[in-house]
Amino acid sequence: MPPSLTGLLIVLTWVTGLIEAVSLLALGPVFTAMQTGNVLFLAFGLAGAANLPALSSALSLAAFAVGVVCGARMESATEAWGWRWVECGLSAEAVLILAAAAVGWDVAPRFGHPAPAHLLVTGLLATAMGIRTVTSMRLNVPGVPTTLVTRSMTALIGSSALGHDSAFGYGTGAWLRRALAVLAMFTGGLTGALLVRDGWTVGGLLLPAAAVVAAVAVVHRLLPRAHTG
Repeated sequence: MPPSLTGLLIVLTWVTGLIEAVSLLALGPVFTAMQTGNVLFLAFGLAGAANLPALSSALSLAAFAVGVVCGARMESATEAWGWRWVECGLSAEAVLILAAAAVGWDVAPRFGHPAPAHLLVTGLLATAMGIRTVTSMRLNVPGVPTTLVTRSMTALIGSSALGHDSAFGYGTGAWLRRALAVLAMFTGGLTGALLVRDGWTVGGLLLPAAAVVAAVAVVHRLLPRAHTG
């Protein structure tokens, strides 16, 4: 796998950390990429536990599903036409994140009982993350799924001197990209949390994410055609 492609996916993992910080801390409690959390939030909310609202989680799950359907159809059709489907997926993601930034430009972060603007931003972000997940899975770079790091952490620890499991690549250099994926998610989340703490609006928080995804799409276009997945 070309190092340049792996590097771009590491950057996208950082973006996911930033977006999930915005989703959870400024729009939530809700996730827009890591849908396992929403399945549980929805269950807890329906049970009336800890006063967790179920609406945001249900909306995110539905919007994510729409994103997956749109991403799968768009990227498979684009590939059939002979176009570079990765850039199409990333461009669509960037446009949706930019739209979310526009909707949330003057919207203050709120945790719990979101306003309509918060819900609209959540839906746009979840749709974007559904498309991203399709893009990541079609590229299928081991250890860098870009929207979650549980498998990356498991493989990283399993292939370490402590885990010593050859099934996870013990003794190979695979640990580096896994470690970078985990670090990227952490630093993205840390960046987002610090910006939320500093009082940035929802739109201001999302604008850098949209810019980075758009830049990744442009850089990916410079890669050799054989590296498009």
